[in-house]
Amino acid sequence: MIPCSTAGYQKGLPSDVLMFKQKGFTLIELLVVIAIIGILASVVLVSVNTARKKTRDAKRASDIKQVQLALEMYYDSNRQYPVAARWYGGTGNCWGTVTDDWVPGLSPTYIAKLPLDPKPTNCGSVYLYGSDGTDYKIIAHVPENCENDIYKSIKDPLRDGGSDGCLMDGNNCWAWALYTSGAACW
Repeated sequence: MIPCSTAGYQKGLPSDVLMFKQKGFTLIELLVVIAIIGILASVVLVSVNTARKKTRDAKRASDIKQVQLALEMYYDSNRQYPVAARWYGGTGNCWGTVTDDWVPGLSPTYIAKLPLDPKPTNCGSVYLYGSDGTDYKIIAHVPENCENDIYKSIKDPLRDGGSDGCLMDGNNCWAWALYTSGAACW
């Protein structure tokens, strides 16, 4: 029988060289595991942030298309678009009149509520509207991934950094826009 005082010691060693048998993890092993968990967490966080940006951009594109449809219904009823001196915009706008009713007379008859940018910032991401009654332009200013090829058809020609504001001749992208032909250069 093993005496109680030697419980936990390795068998087969002389009594003066008995070594305690350790159970558990070393500090190095714990640090390695914590480092791996930290790296995995940062990769997941980056992926989640990228997905959020893509989701907000998809919402921006959808929002301005919904407003465009509501404008066409307004035009069918009134034979003109709602007049707004350039630029009417929602929260975060610093280029014109700030209002959550940024297309005058459109809601609630033609659209339940005008959408606002999913991540409004001061002078940054904001929806803008301008119209002289005959033509209009709706802008989603500073989308988070403006250059994405999915949205190439709604890239604003005036805000592409090119030399001709009416043509897509630049390499930058500052806004997406939907507009009638007479408002392309606004």
